[in-house]
Amino acid sequence: MPTRKAPPPESQWSVSVETDIDAAVALMTLRGKWERPLWTAATTALHKCLAEHPEALIVDLTELDDPATGSALAWVTAQRNAAAMEPPVQIALCVPPDLPLADRLQRLGARRFLPVYAKVRQARVAIASRLPLTERLAATLQPDAEAPCMARTLVHDACMAWGMPDVLQQSQLVISELVTNAVRHARTEITVVISLRGRCLHLSVSDLLVHPPRMRLARPRPGAPLYELGRGLQTVNATATAWGSLPTRTGKVVWATLRSSLPGEASCPPGTAGRARPYEIATAPR
Repeated sequence: MPTRKAPPPESQWSVSVETDIDAAVALMTLRGKWERPLWTAATTALHKCLAEHPEALIVDLTELDDPATGSALAWVTAQRNAAAMEPPVQIALCVPPDLPLADRLQRLGARRFLPVYAKVRQARVAIASRLPLTERLAATLQPDAEAPCMARTLVHDACMAWGMPDVLQQSQLVISELVTNAVRHARTEITVVISLRGRCLHLSVSDLLVHPPRMRLARPRPGAPLYELGRGLQTVNATATAWGSLPTRTGKVVWATLRSSLPGEASCPPGTAGRARPYEIATAPR
């Protein structure tokens, strides 16, 4: 009997996202042929990345198969969305110079407002040099009972130093729950970073556990102080202006943002922290 040929393998594609330990710079990597499935996944990932409101987003297109340069409009649209956020999010692309997509972006004039680099490392260095000089406090904690208290002290110092006493109590409550979750479930070394983004206080807690956090129903002990552990992400969700989680190279980072209402740099107006303004959608490939 004649042998049957195996059907050709389906198009392989993937979209992955990771960030650094303080959720400041996110890296999105695309692999595969630029067709509708990859366009859909990439658009979803772009929206999620911008909703996390990093300071910068690097999109690695080194392994993107796009000889017709159909994805160019998607990146220009993403840059326009990111620039409209408050505060704006910087976007940079990684495209080898010998690919048609690099030439198309250059002809579109994208290089004037959408930087294109040959390698991710080059993009990271360039992005770091252009990021605003953000105030930051950081600490590395051990997964023990003292960690939440030390994190609350770090938040107190940040709020007092940056003139944000109105978010002190809420921020201490949120950081306590994030660190407590890391102590309970990750049981690894914890990195806490407190940063000032406009008039928003950005809290991030990273650990070495890959699995994302899950919101569990929990009952606080009667009469227990608010800052004591027990209510987890329910408290974070109810208290923070926005919060989320992203993978890192070594685990994950869980972040939360709280907006100060005191006079100052009005860089985080109500309802915009942690999410973008309405998106423009680039046309899908046929």
